[in-house]
Amino acid sequence: MHPSRLLSASLLFLLPLPLLAATYTVGPTGRQYTQLTTLVDSVDLEPGDVVLVDGGTTYSGNVIVRSSDRGAPGNPVTFRWNRSTGSTRPVLQGGSHTIKFQQSNHVVFEGFDVRGGTSSCIFSEAHDVTVRDSIVRDCPSHGILGADNNSGSFTLEYSEIYNSGAGTHRHPIYMQSDQVAYPDSVFLMRFNYVHSGNGGSLLKNRHERALIYYNWFEGSAYQELELIGPDCETQQSGWSPGLRREDVDLVGNVIIHTSSWRNAIRTGGDLNGRSQGRLRMVNNTILFTRSGIANAVLVQLGQESVELHNNVIYQTGAGAAPNIMRVHAASEVETPYCAPTSKEPWSSGRKVAGSNNWVQTSATLVPAELTSTYRGADPLLANIAQFQLRPLANSPLVSAGNPSPAAPPGFPFPSPLLLPQFDAPQRAKMAIGAEVVRAPGTRIEIGALESTTGGGAPTPRNGAAPLIPPTNLGSAAPAQAASDAVASPSPSLPPAGPVDAVRMDSPGVGQPATRSPGLQNGTVRITPPIVKLWWKLSRWFDDLSTREASAVR
Repeated sequence: MHPSRLLSASLLFLLPLPLLAATYTVGPTGRQYTQLTTLVDSVDLEPGDVVLVDGGTTYSGNVIVRSSDRGAPGNPVTFRWNRSTGSTRPVLQGGSHTIKFQQSNHVVFEGFDVRGGTSSCIFSEAHDVTVRDSIVRDCPSHGILGADNNSGSFTLEYSEIYNSGAGTHRHPIYMQSDQVAYPDSVFLMRFNYVHSGNGGSLLKNRHERALIYYNWFEGSAYQELELIGPDCETQQSGWSPGLRREDVDLVGNVIIHTSSWRNAIRTGGDLNGRSQGRLRMVNNTILFTRSGIANAVLVQLGQESVELHNNVIYQTGAGAAPNIMRVHAASEVETPYCAPTSKEPWSSGRKVAGSNNWVQTSATLVPAELTSTYRGADPLLANIAQFQLRPLANSPLVSAGNPSPAAPPGFPFPSPLLLPQFDAPQRAKMAIGAEVVRAPGTRIEIGALESTTGGGAPTPRNGAAPLIPPTNLGSAAPAQAASDAVASPSPSLPPAGPVDAVRMDSPGVGQPATRSPGLQNGTVRITPPIVKLWWKLSRWFDDLSTREASAVR
């Protein structure tokens, strides 16, 4: 065992348990701090700490949550809207990055309205960050941005992102992970409403592993989704193009393409990075609401494989003839800026598989590898003009899906979500606990939404905790499960009440901490020196481990 590991393990036995946690309050009056920036600049937050921010107030941006404010795996630092005050969310507004997580690993950010950052509204340069139940809007550049370096797992859920992005290079959501510092990290995106982009793609993803479940995407300036490889010009030492594959599991999403740009989804690579990864698409509804050339999926510059099951692809307008999968030949693209410089659309030859998709009779470029493909003039959705996209009782989509899509031999997707368990949001922000369980009959419907009169009426999951990812989701799963348990009530968990600090140096461990009248900011922490020493040492060990891993690679 490395000496640092041995020392770390030895010190663990010297610590009093449970560890300390504290609550801090931010608000215009009667709180410890009037600005979130003041709190994070003056206090080193510790694992388990909760920051409650009053609603009904606008706070200054340029909030930097630093490495000294990090949580621990399964025990994050949490920033949360104090719902007992103010009828509206706390607003964070302005600044360069309205809020930045600067190597502040294991953090939860919940319930905010974030606006106006000139470079980004939320910037993650950290690992195991969760943004939940938030609104990100009116961002003149990026809405949510993941850094090229020092970024790892990121969860985005129950949020709304709109009126963000600019030009061709700034996006409402732009995610990437650092494959050297945080290998095997996961981008989990579920139950979000992303719409009305002002530039770029609604989601540009360069993350190592992306799990995109149950979202409503609508109204990009360019593609709705751009699924490509890491930027080869910005990676740190130790990275190479073949270090990791970039895989995407795209399940249960509504994707509505309204702009004149031809592609709803682009996958593979741009001139800066090739994914060389696997794209799996299951039970998505892809709708083009305009006439003209339409590509549901465009493949170019280094995709390994594409797998499609139970998707519905439809275009409105006269003469509609959507291309299901267009492949850009090497002759149609420029030479990439940096290695690998191959212009081939496939990284190791064409690999396509899938089953039980519904496409228009007039659709073109339908992959010959797909089996049991349904064709028709109209999928018979409830009301496309009003974006009511559930299949009608007599729709050809009802009970027509593949109930057990098989992994293709030779290029199986690792640990996929076999079938959707929930409906996508209905063109609105979804509240925590408002998921609608899919209740298929003998066979699942094709598309992202279950019919109301087909296999079974959808069932609201009122009051339930958010879906906890299975343990095979990678390093994000344990922390996510823990933060979900804190976030919302569940039939199997007690309701989450106020988080009180506990005194670790008193005979009655676990009793509420008392505040000293002489403390100006109402500090609620009385920490034994050994605990403080452990926190500092554990952070030092984390940083040392990261440096060692980088050196090995």
